[in-house]
Amino acid sequence: MKGVILNYARGKHNQRNHHMLIEIEGVKSREEASRFIGRRVIWKSRTGKKIMGKIVKPHGEKGIVRVRFDLGLPGQALGDEVVIR
Repeated sequence: MKGVILNYARGKHNQRNHHMLIEIEGVKSREEASRFIGRRVIWKSRTGKKIMGKIVKPHGEKGIVRVRFDLGLPGQALGDEVVIR
């Protein structure tokens, strides 16, 4: 499956560089998103670098999920596609 990186998971004053919010295509509710918890996510840069992550929890009611990556993703990753396995 594929998804799109929306933004960093953040609070009012802090940004968590290892946590990203991802929209999975075809998922529109929290219940559908919760089925993906524990799956691996791969982001691949244009130069071929791969960073792995894991879906840890749903975010909100519209099917967005929070992913914790091993390394923090760069800002250029916003809007990029990821592969969900």
